[in-house]
Formats: sequence, C-alpha cells, structure tokens
Amino acid sequence: MKYYLIVLISLTYVTPLLSQSYASKVKDSLYKEDQFYIGTTYNVLINKPSDLKQTGFSLGFHLGIIKDIPLNKQRNVAIGIGLGYSTNSYNQNLLINRDAQDDFNFSILGEEQDDFSRNKFSEHVLELPIEFRWRTSTASTYKFWRVYVGAKLGYVFNNRSKFEGDSEDFSFSDIDNYNKFQYGPTLSLGYNTWNIYAYYGLNSIFSNARLQGEGAVLNVSTLKLGLLFYIL
Repeated sequence: MKYYLIVLISLTYVTPLLSQSYASKVKDSLYKEDQFYIGTTYNVLINKPSDLKQTGFSLGFHLGIIKDIPLNKQRNVAIGIGLGYSTNSYNQNLLINRDAQDDFNFSILGEEQDDFSRNKFSEHVLELPIEFRWRTSTASTYKFWRVYVGAKLGYVFNNRSKFEGDSEDFSFSDIDNYNKFQYGPTLSLGYNTWNIYAYYGLNSIFSNARLQGEGAVLNVSTLKLGLLFYIL
C-alpha cells in the first residue's frame, strides 16, 4: 500500500514538469500526444457469489507506451495503439488450495474461519491497449481536456495465490484455472495531469472453476477504477 502511495504522489509532481518541459521545446504542427502512460487502480471483484467478500485494498499498477495516430488536420482526434504491463492484486476470502490429485480447489472462507491474516491472488499481465482519442490539444499547449474510449486485451503471463493463517501459510503459482486472456472496454477522461480511468472485464478471471461443495461456477470478473497519468 505504501508503495502505491509513493508512486501516486511522485506522479502528481513529476508528470506536469515533464509535460511542461516537452511543450516548451517542441512547437510542431505534426505533434503527437500522450505517448506514455502510468497509473494506479482500485480493483473491484464483480459478478461474484454473495459470500465472496473483498478485504483491505486490492490495487493495480499500470504502465505502457502508446503509438498516437492523429486522424485530422488539427490532430485532436486520434487512434492510439500500444503495449503495456499491469500487475493486480485481489485481497478476499476465496481460498485457492490443491487436493491430493494436484487439482486446484476453490472455496469461500466463512466468518467462522477468521484465523487468517491474508488471503489474496495476484497477476502480471501483458496488455494491448487500443483507444479512440478526442482532446482539446494544440501544438503549443500541454494542458487540455481528453476523452479516450477504447479496449484492452491482456495476456496473464504469471499468477499467484497466497494464504497466511495462524497455523499455516501456503502459496501457489501458475494456477491452472486462471484465465490467461482477459479483455474489456476502457475509459480515460480528465484535464492536464489528472485523468479518471476505468476498465470493465468482460470475461471471467477464472476458467472452468467451481466452488467446492456447492458446485457453482465461479464467473467472477473485475472492475478497475483509478487515476491514469499521460506523459509526452
């Protein structure tokens, strides 16, 4: 949590300085905008069973590069295509464990099972963002309004679950039931440094996963809400 706060505070001060420095040096009629991004989100689990609860903060960190392709003479309408990286954690009461056959099991930690200090799963994702971009920019200003609507396709190249209890600790990597491909629409809007960011996952985080005992299909997905900073 402290790490994300340090990053957020640093971005608040550093991003405007980089943008101003760039704007003061470049007055180009063929300018491009917002070619790098970095941000942080609060990750909300949606479409989840009623007894699956989030605990503490579930955070995400995002960064990447965007190829800005203006579509008009004013260059305030553009397409953005890029490559990014994202790491996300989810603190909750969904226990992921292995049975004697080495299969992964999923169960809900009930209120009576309060003898654990941490239970989470996390992921590292390679992302392909695509955006339709509208902005009020010109070749000589770095402060402008923006509305970017698009989508992200993500490939989860690493995932991990971790349980810390009073009597035992255990963790697993590369969970078989973790959905390696994730996708959903995105929205970025704001002015100058501050931009509200949202991502809505259209498919489940897990694949072919069922709750142990109940047999209910686990179709939980994610909503990410936060701040995104564009540089250069």
